[in-house]
Amino acid sequence: MSRALASPSLAVQRGILGAVLLVACWEGAARGLHLPAYVLPAVSDILAGLWSKRATLIDAAGYTLLEALVGYGLGCLIGIGLAVAIALAPALRTAILPLATAINSVPVVGYSPLILLWFGIGVSSKIVMVAMAVSFTILLSMLAGLDRVDRRAVDLMKSFGASRFGVLWRLRLPTALPLLLAGMRVSTVRSVIVAIVTEMLGAHGGLGWVIYQAVLQIDFVQVWAAIFVASAASLAFFGLIGFLERKILFWT
Repeated sequence: MSRALASPSLAVQRGILGAVLLVACWEGAARGLHLPAYVLPAVSDILAGLWSKRATLIDAAGYTLLEALVGYGLGCLIGIGLAVAIALAPALRTAILPLATAINSVPVVGYSPLILLWFGIGVSSKIVMVAMAVSFTILLSMLAGLDRVDRRAVDLMKSFGASRFGVLWRLRLPTALPLLLAGMRVSTVRSVIVAIVTEMLGAHGGLGWVIYQAVLQIDFVQVWAAIFVASAASLAFFGLIGFLERKILFWT
């Protein structure tokens, strides 16, 4: 028990130490080599810019997180729903998987002009883009989890009269949970990235819009400040899903 408690604490300490060393090296290189802001601004300058524009950045982060969270939730529902449909009706696999693979063989950003044209430059287009990116990852993770069940256990349950839905609910879904939650954790970062990239192509607000405007104004300190906020938001989202994963899979 003591080892289990000490391990996360040690990992956190190492992570903090690594971050401090990275910041120190970054600051020292930027100051010592007199690097211009467009190459690499000093961390202290970035933090000063972040503080001076904190109201704008907080509003932009809220805008981006709204798009990412709603799109993430929608993508999870779509991915899980399609995987469950395939599990209940295996014949659907040959129709759904090739289509989903074909759609996702093109980078999500490639669909941005069409999505922006169809849904406008508001929040809706970003939600659709995030949902597209997340749903495929969740579909594959869920299917891999559903397929890893022991066939002998399935046959045993069927021999006792369990229906296909009963096998799915009592055996296949619990078996799929670890892979599903791992896919959900990975998709958190992807959802924020897709939301920001889509905002750069057309938006009324958000961190991507702030980054795009800062580049037009040649304010590279502001670009880095927005990147810092985006990274913090992604880490918080990732940490939240990781925390829920540990609570749900308490036996692992």
